[in-house]
Amino acid sequence: MSDRLLKFLFHAAPVRGGLVRVDSAWRQMVELHDFPPVVTRLLGEMVAAAALLATNIKFNGALIMQVHGDGPVKLLVVECQPDLAMRATAKLGEEPIDAQASMRQLINRGGRGRFAITLDPRDPMPGQQPYQGIVPLDGESMAAVLEAYMRQSEQLETRLVLAADDQASAGLLLQRLPEHGGTAPPTDSDAWDRALTLAATLKSGELLELPPETLLRRLYGQEQIQPQSTLTPRFACTCSRERIGRMLLSLGREEVDSIIDEMRVVTVTCDFCSRSYSFDAVDVAQLFASGGTETTAHATRH
Repeated sequence: MSDRLLKFLFHAAPVRGGLVRVDSAWRQMVELHDFPPVVTRLLGEMVAAAALLATNIKFNGALIMQVHGDGPVKLLVVECQPDLAMRATAKLGEEPIDAQASMRQLINRGGRGRFAITLDPRDPMPGQQPYQGIVPLDGESMAAVLEAYMRQSEQLETRLVLAADDQASAGLLLQRLPEHGGTAPPTDSDAWDRALTLAATLKSGELLELPPETLLRRLYGQEQIQPQSTLTPRFACTCSRERIGRMLLSLGREEVDSIIDEMRVVTVTCDFCSRSYSFDAVDVAQLFASGGTETTAHATRH
């Protein structure tokens, strides 16, 4: 089966991990856009990382990963729901993309790039706001950026190996856990070093081509590994007419009416799935009269 995420633990050792390979869901995301290959690779690495990190967070809500750039790539966004429903997109500037450019040249050319992870609760308590952690975009690779974020924000030593092309997005996650957590004390204190040494032998082609179960056996066949669970990432967009309506309400009646006067219709296209939602003058009047509780007009899809 394609699109698989496998979680595992090292026996009697403070090490947990995950292997993910997303292919059919990733191709659905790729086909919606026409990004240059180097951008597709960076976005795909974020997709793999988001799936791996989301499964280790005890949180009922979306994990949203954003890279804000000051180079030709202005924004990379991945959103992952608790059930591994995922979507991703990017925003590019007008200058050409150099196919050989490094990540730093693409998104942190002037040193003002930044990386953010937002935890957006599905059923927020009254007054509860999304949690967001932001760090400078330090590192020469997406894996290095994420490892630095985890060390700074979560105080967890983390190793990521990521790979992506236009056919698959894949990754390995290793995390060194605190050794005092109320469970039986681990006895294998060298497991972390061995796990890192073996991870360093992993090639991008292996990640992109092999199922997680096969790769786990190849990497750690001599270790005592406890497989935990197998999950299925999938592509799904959470856009809706109601959400677009709330966005139009936030713009204000005057601005929306000015668009209607000029264009006769307001059309908003989702950056993630390319679905378009159209509101004419009657729709807008109903929207503002109801305060967004009714959005009964038609939606068109391009």
